[in-house]
Amino acid sequence: MSNIYLEEIDSTNRYAKLNLDKLEDKTIVHAARQTSGHGRLQRAWLDPGGDNLFLTFVLKPSSSFSNIFSNITQYLSVKLCMLLEEYGLEPQIKWPNDVLLNGRKVAGILSETVMLGNTFKGLVLGIGVNLNAAPEALECIDKPAAALNLECGHDIVLSSFRDRLVETFFADYDNFLNTGFKSIRDYYLKHACFLNKEICVRLFNENKSGIAKSVTEDGELVLVSDNKEVVLTIGDIL
Repeated sequence: MSNIYLEEIDSTNRYAKLNLDKLEDKTIVHAARQTSGHGRLQRAWLDPGGDNLFLTFVLKPSSSFSNIFSNITQYLSVKLCMLLEEYGLEPQIKWPNDVLLNGRKVAGILSETVMLGNTFKGLVLGIGVNLNAAPEALECIDKPAAALNLECGHDIVLSSFRDRLVETFFADYDNFLNTGFKSIRDYYLKHACFLNKEICVRLFNENKSGIAKSVTEDGELVLVSDNKEVVLTIGDIL
């Protein structure tokens, strides 16, 4: 496993994609500052200042794409929740991979698949976690946001958190590659904050409302709308 540290970068995911051919499997790219981070559907991920986590896992698990890879962000959300519990917190998950503390988002997760024609080159799996932020910095973010230091009442040591997250991620990684979402489904459901509630899900070009009934063994959201079940593979709960 290799580690690449950058003092400042526009995006650790972008760096990983541009240098993918030179980076070996399970390389960790992390930066002290990130100037143009983004999440799903091109939403910006803002740096709230202080020692916060900006990290990308470079993953080359096989020579061909597997549908299991589409659940890698959910796997990381579960592993992050496990780590947050070590800090005495009670994290929740909002489908598909948002991690919340007291109803506020504390982390952004984004996986990008890199292809060359029809050839699968690998995954870049990025995560940003608000570890140390002032309350006024969070108020500048357009959606309710949390920071670990404010929840715990003390500063968080970035290096310790980063190293523990990487260790936790890879502890069950091979098992996840063999079994997929099924290996984390029980934990995921126990920490889900959206089930049995009326929700609105934003898709690429429309919104769909209904009751969140369940999550399938493939990590898809089952929504009951107009007395019909709709299975969503992608989207964001508003």
